[in-house]
Amino acid sequence: MSNALAIATVTQALARLIEHNLRPEIDMQVAVKTERPPAETPDGPTITVFLYQVTANTSQRNGDLPTRAADGTLLRRSAAALDLHYLISAYGNETELVGQRLIGCVVRTLHEIPVLPRPLIEEVARLPYLEGSDLAETVQKVRFTPTQMDIDETSKLWGMLHQTPYSLSVAYQASLVLIEGREQPVPARPVERRTVRAVPFGAPGAPERPKPLGTAGGAAGAPAARASATDAPPARPEKEEGGRAAPGTAAEKKPAAPAGKRRAATRTAPARSRTRRTSGTSARGGGATGGAAGGTGGENTGGPADGERD
Repeated sequence: MSNALAIATVTQALARLIEHNLRPEIDMQVAVKTERPPAETPDGPTITVFLYQVTANTSQRNGDLPTRAADGTLLRRSAAALDLHYLISAYGNETELVGQRLIGCVVRTLHEIPVLPRPLIEEVARLPYLEGSDLAETVQKVRFTPTQMDIDETSKLWGMLHQTPYSLSVAYQASLVLIEGREQPVPARPVERRTVRAVPFGAPGAPERPKPLGTAGGAAGAPAARASATDAPPARPEKEEGGRAAPGTAAEKKPAAPAGKRRAATRTAPARSRTRRTSGTSARGGGATGGAAGGTGGENTGGPADGERD
């Protein structure tokens, strides 16, 4: 964590980082300034480092919560997580392509050294207007990554710079910068007394003895009972005397046969009736023959009576 001078320290350190790494490609004196792009083109080779936006870091914006207790007591210092957005522009003689050569050196430097070095931070912290900056003591490092901007975003950015002509530029984002609050949190109260006691089961204030596994009331008894109830075969419908199903059973509630099956059963019934008549006729014929034979052999006592009944 660092104090409120962290933003200015990062800007000045970035300018020093670019200035120290222009050679060997650039063999001329280049002015590196921490200001907005000028409205008029500078006379000599110039690089401007302009901080145009400061935004909250989305991944660490709530990393310090909660900072206070319910009664308002400060639990820990608040820390603002920030991202810094820079616009780096280059100016020079267009005939010798000085601006393009300078932008090439900037891109090479920030790609080769993406993390702000600690010795460079300590160097700029000794400046009179940055005295007291503690950015070099923070654990979190500041990393530079290029920002992809299309034509529309570039036009809007340069449109904010009133009466400033466009110049070849690159955009970079510096993250993460943590600015810590000044208020000191209230230290937590130390532990005054430690109380440890051992009591048997059943004593006042002691928990109940756990039931052994596998008993009827235990944890294993209930699953066994449920398993036996699930594995039991389904009950068969009870029948009344005479072969009919008892009232209320599934057999009694069997749906009636379709009309086509009832007609087929009606057509087959006469065939069974004719079979019974044929059997009866044969029986009667046999009885008459027997009667005649009985009349021939002796007195005819039962034959005529049976014929009259028929």
